Amino acid sequence: MKKVKIGGVPEHFNLPWYLTLKDGEYKDKGINLRWIDYPDGTGAMCHGLRNGDIDMAVILTEGIIKDIIAGNPSKIVQTFVESPLVWGIHVAHKSSYKAIEDLKGTKAAISRYGSGSHLMAYVNAKNNNWDLEKDLDFEVIKDLEGAVEGLTNGAADYFLWEKFTTKPLVDKGVFRSIGNCPTPWPCFVIAVREDFIQSNKDDLKTILEIINNTTTDFKNIPSIDKTIANRYEQKLEDVQEWLTITEWSQELIDEETINTVQNQLFALNIIPEIVAYKRLTHKL
Repeated sequence: MKKVKIGGVPEHFNLPWYLTLKDGEYKDKGINLRWIDYPDGTGAMCHGLRNGDIDMAVILTEGIIKDIIAGNPSKIVQTFVESPLVWGIHVAHKSSYKAIEDLKGTKAAISRYGSGSHLMAYVNAKNNNWDLEKDLDFEVIKDLEGAVEGLTNGAADYFLWEKFTTKPLVDKGVFRSIGNCPTPWPCFVIAVREDFIQSNKDDLKTILEIINNTTTDFKNIPSIDKTIANRYEQKLEDVQEWLTITEWSQELIDEETINTVQNQLFALNIIPEIVAYKRLTHKL
């Protein structure tokens, strides 16, 4: 049986992977797919792909594009979630900051440099016409748990993370949400190490076929809203709102979208150059 390791964040977006694994769909096709949780997010998954700790990752579009340009030996083989990611902008519940403009020049908590929380702090700064040199400062906090500690003890002032994942912390009075910053592109793609693509094309196609069959009908699974609410400890109405704005994809990300992401990252000085579509993607 072929062993394949895939990484992703332990969030509601990836429930289709859990369901297909639980049902043994990959094993039925002779593939031992092992899921590895990456609560630290995209930066940690980029590291895992580079090191060969994982063969595949369900990863933020902007993060993997940046890392492939920086030398990560991987390619994007498919969009996973077509809709934008809604990043919530959070402060500690007792913080004196009331609005996004109050955060200018303060310190952003980020999981690591090159992570989504890092890159989106730049996008948020640009959206608000801040000086990207003077008005941004960072504190590395590793993960959501680290962000709770960092914002509570004042090591950092604000934190960008997926709105619905952090909503329970807002409800509990740990964080206060002061705004949103949606990505201007599809949020999650599936990236695969190049050496794995070359030597395991058939297995890779089978894996994508299985997950795509599930995401196509995911919203129609009976009581899926209740399943998500229970598994991820979220309010039912929040899950229902999230389901209405989230769309999965079964297609390779197109060149125009790739260029949109690159142009934004280049304008923010996050990438040193804009590269060809084929350097970032592989069509199976």
